[in-house]
Parts: sequence; C-alpha cells; structure tokens
Amino acid sequence: MILNFALIAMIVALLIPLYEAWKDEDIWQTMLALASVSTKTAVMILLISVMRDDWMLGVVGVIIFSVGNAGFMLLAHILKRVADS
Repeated sequence: MILNFALIAMIVALLIPLYEAWKDEDIWQTMLALASVSTKTAVMILLISVMRDDWMLGVVGVIIFSVGNAGFMLLAHILKRVADS
C-alpha cells in the first residue's frame, strides 16, 4: 500500500519537469527535463520490480538507468558543436 503511494508520488514528480520544459523554449531546458524523465522512469521501474519481485524487470531498469542518459549526453555534445560552428 505504501509503495503504491510512493509510485503515484513518483508519477506526479515525473510530470513537473515536463511542465517546466513545455513552458520554456530553451533546448537545454528540454533536454534536462527529458534526462530527468529517463532517470525517474528507471527508478520507477526498479520500484515496480521490487513490488512484483520480478528481477528481469529490475535488470531492464538498471540498463535504462545506466545507458539512458548517455544518449542525451551525446546529443548535448552534438548540439554544442553545431552551435559553435
């Protein structure tokens, strides 16, 4: 029951950076919001895997947690180089 409330609070917290990115046109603000969504989604997947006692789902959460933000970092460097040239 407590974990269900924690999951609902996580979903509400997931929407806050999306709302801020929606209000602002800055690409860096949008990328930060999407990176935050990726991290929070990975934490939610880990919580759900503990709730369901499903370790395969936990492995997926760990992979998203470790690899998900690397793509955003590469995209940030590409955008920085495009802006510099």
